[in-house]
Amino acid sequence: MAKSKNEFYLRRLHSLLGIIPIGAFLIVHLMINHQATQGAEAFNKAAGFMESLPFLLVTELILIYIPILYHGLYGIHIAFTAKENIGHYSLFRNWMFALQRLTGIIAFVFIFVHLWQTRLQKLFFGKEISYDMMHQTLQNPIWVIVYIICVIAVIFHFSNGIWSFLVTWGFLQSKKSQRIFTWVSLIIFLILSYIGVTAILAFA
Repeated sequence: MAKSKNEFYLRRLHSLLGIIPIGAFLIVHLMINHQATQGAEAFNKAAGFMESLPFLLVTELILIYIPILYHGLYGIHIAFTAKENIGHYSLFRNWMFALQRLTGIIAFVFIFVHLWQTRLQKLFFGKEISYDMMHQTLQNPIWVIVYIICVIAVIFHFSNGIWSFLVTWGFLQSKKSQRIFTWVSLIIFLILSYIGVTAILAFA
C-alpha cells in the first residue's frame, strides 16, 4: 500500500514538473532561439539578456537541471515498466502513450547533447553562447537533421504531455473534453514545431 501511494505521488510530481517548470522553460527557450530568424544580432541580444539575469546558475540548477534530471530518469523508469491500457483508452491513445515514451527517451539524450554543445562549452572552455556557436554546429547537415528530429520529438513530448498532465490531475475527465484537447495539443505541437524548426534553419 505504501509503495502504491509513493508511486502515485512520484507520478504526480513527474507530471507536474513536465509542465512547470520544464514546459515553461521549453517555450522560453524556443522563443529565444526563434530570434535567430531575425538575424545574429537579434538572437545575441536575446541570449545576452538571459545570460545577464542575476543568480542564473542557481536558478538554472533549481528550476531547470534538477527538474529535468528527475523528470527524465523517472520518465525512463515509466517507459520501461508501464504497459498499454487498451481496455481503458483507445488504440490511438495507446499509440500516443507509446510515442510519449519513445520521444521522452530521445528528449532526455538530446538535452544532454545540447547541454554539452552549449552551456558546458561555456562552463569548461569559456566559449560564448551566441549565434556563431550554433551556426558552427549546424554547418554539418547531419547535425541539422538530428536537431530537427530531436526538437520535434521534444515538442511532441511536451504537447502530448499537456494532455496527460490534464488527465492525470483530473482536469480532463470526460471523453469529450479529452477528444477536444487532443486537437488543442496538436495545434500546440504544430505551432511550437514551426518555431523550433525555423530557428534551426536560421542557425544553419
